[in-house]
Amino acid sequence: MDKLINIIKMAFKNIKSNKLRSSLTMLGLIIGIASVIVLVGIGSGATTSITDSVQSLGTDVLTISVNSSDIALEYDSLNDLKKIMNVNKIAPYKNISATISRDMTIASSGNILGTNSNYLDITNITLYSGRTISEIDIENKTKVCVLGNSISSTLFSLANPVGQSIKLDGDIYTVIGVLNEQGTTMGNNVDNMVLIPISDAEYFDEDLSIKNLYIKVDDENEMEMTQTLLENYIMTTLGITTDYFSVSSQDSMLETMSEISDTLSLLLGGIASISLVVGGIGVMNVMLVSVTERTKEIGIRKSLGARKVDILLQFLVEALVLSLLGGCIGVMLGIVIGNVIENVGLSFEASGNVIFIAFFSSACIGMIFGIFPAYRAALLKPIDALRTE
Repeated sequence: MDKLINIIKMAFKNIKSNKLRSSLTMLGLIIGIASVIVLVGIGSGATTSITDSVQSLGTDVLTISVNSSDIALEYDSLNDLKKIMNVNKIAPYKNISATISRDMTIASSGNILGTNSNYLDITNITLYSGRTISEIDIENKTKVCVLGNSISSTLFSLANPVGQSIKLDGDIYTVIGVLNEQGTTMGNNVDNMVLIPISDAEYFDEDLSIKNLYIKVDDENEMEMTQTLLENYIMTTLGITTDYFSVSSQDSMLETMSEISDTLSLLLGGIASISLVVGGIGVMNVMLVSVTERTKEIGIRKSLGARKVDILLQFLVEALVLSLLGGCIGVMLGIVIGNVIENVGLSFEASGNVIFIAFFSSACIGMIFGIFPAYRAALLKPIDALRTE
């Protein structure tokens, strides 16, 4: 035990005597470890964000998406969809591009969505004040809107916006409601959202065709049957195949997104691991240089009775100490960068397993890439080593 402690002390002494070289050697490992934690953390964060977003709709919701530019559902056809067994509520939605402003204030980040009265109920979004869009608003193409929490604060500060007006591409719209703070749901930032009647799309040179809608079912145990009935209706009514549209449940979407996210995380982790290997090669190069510089020292130690295993252990421990120091700094740097990423609004999630694997990898790299230089030092003959200038 005392011998091992002395070897470790000697390793720290040799590292300290060559600070610049040791720092540059560790730099490759630090970057590699930090890259693994950051990239895998971003991938895991994206997975969690997507999962939470999809699950926010609940397990009793189906999503219909038409992928063809020439084919779409009409708003009037939704009445026929409601007659299908197990269908409870339907909420079509249409993204609309327009400038959102009030007086001299322009909300550049706002997202306008044309929809109907069922949208809030199906997506589990709640009102903070006022009311939501009604079917009468859609029938009369009334210029009314519901504001997300953040965009409401941007345009009205602390004032109550209900009953006041904003402009969408210069058209005056009356605010009838404000949403509670919600975050992101299904890729839409609810807090920066402006809801208008879907029939108002005509005011923005948009047609009333529908390519996306949510359907809430009565009994989620009959989801597969309802999905089949909806597919049959669309194929019969529009005369298109399933290549041009999709009817998906939240479970199937979660499964697909999870597979994509896992593949992405694996790919990001693989890319980051390359820098770890490069860092390991740097450790091996430095250790080979160290062996060359200390050849005479090795000869003296061997002539005084040091065994091959002692010399092997000395250089192996030195490589391991370098790697572990680099691993510790790399882990801390990765966590710091991750916190910065979270603070700028991106998703980041570094689990303890990822951090442990990254740190363990640095130790393995020290062992693997330190074996050859240590073995080379252990094989040196005392006489040949002492002759070295």
